[in-house]
Amino acid sequence: MLLRPLRALGLAVLFAASAAGAAPDTIEMDVTSRPIADFRIGSSQQRFGELEFAGGLEMNASSRHFGGLSAIHVFGDQSSILGVADTGFWYKGRIERDATGRATGLTDVSMREMSEFGEGKWLTDAEGMTVSGDDVYVSFERVHRIAELKRGDDGFPVLQRQYEPPVDLRELRSNRGFETIAVAPEGLPYAGALVGISEKSLDRNRNIMAFVRRKDGSSFEFSVKRVGEFDITDGDFLPDGDIILLERRFNISDGIGMRLRRIHGADIEKGATVDGEILLEADLLYQIDNMEGLSITIDPDGTPRLTLVSDDNHSILQRNLLLEFRLVGQDGAPS
Repeated sequence: MLLRPLRALGLAVLFAASAAGAAPDTIEMDVTSRPIADFRIGSSQQRFGELEFAGGLEMNASSRHFGGLSAIHVFGDQSSILGVADTGFWYKGRIERDATGRATGLTDVSMREMSEFGEGKWLTDAEGMTVSGDDVYVSFERVHRIAELKRGDDGFPVLQRQYEPPVDLRELRSNRGFETIAVAPEGLPYAGALVGISEKSLDRNRNIMAFVRRKDGSSFEFSVKRVGEFDITDGDFLPDGDIILLERRFNISDGIGMRLRRIHGADIEKGATVDGEILLEADLLYQIDNMEGLSITIDPDGTPRLTLVSDDNHSILQRNLLLEFRLVGQDGAPS
């Protein structure tokens, strides 16, 4: 199925108008960070199945705009970051680390309003983001669409085009759209393709809708098995082609929860319903919040490092967290 050009709400007109205007101001800020040494509250445990906790941060900033972090990309130097907030902002900065690789703070942080997409939550509810080379992809809810951008000289992306995701838009929930987008690595039949997985838009079998969009514009749909009351909030590929999904649960009886699930990338094909191994499940006995963003990098010893961020919804009852895990495998060797 070929992707359709974006038609909703005359966004092509909005794009043309915003592209002609001046660039929005960059908001620079200081971020105060409190290191998190232990993942399980009151315990020094560091190993959780195949994962090893690698530290974290609780963050507060001098700007009221900091927060609502819905996606993050950590570049290969494991320092530079780029992300989106669902309040309609880009953010970038640097993770400072100690000699062991643990995060000690966030510096050089700045944000910029996504004015190129129009004004208001309806047009700037950015939920997913991924970077591949100089290409940046962002997924939006409410007005469901994918934006393709190029990294600019100042580190903030420059919009190229927007289009509808290659699924039946009538089946997408307004605020449960594609929170996961990632570019498939080499070794998969769909290498280089954009993979999108919705948060909680369900197919006829009550599983989670997803798509693969190749570079030539052709695409196919698949599904991810919905397990329990968890919704999918982000995902990223490992070098071997498997994809790690970040999932979130929130209800009155159980409270907030977080889960990491590993899906075999080779299982993703047209019409398939995929499932995989649960690597980690955590509740409020652990240092979690509303976990929404995931990025995977590789440590110098070859171990995948998972970096997670939370969306505090700009609420005094929630926190901006950055958590990291190393995927060391059952025997302690890189998985």
